Amino acid sequence: MAFEGSKEKVGILAELWAFMRVRKKWWLGPIVLMLALLGLLVVFTQGSAVAPFIYTLF
Repeated sequence: MAFEGSKEKVGILAELWAFMRVRKKWWLGPIVLMLALLGLLVVFTQGSAVAPFIYTLF
């Protein structure tokens, strides 16, 4: 039961990869990567003392 959500996420990533490979949309790769990194940055700094400094960047 705990892995059902992760299977779905892997399916979404595999589907995105297949879309980019078949349609030759390689420019989407850096955009998706930067959005994921930005999301991880916001999540991991949410409860820390670094958060006010991160939010000043935006």
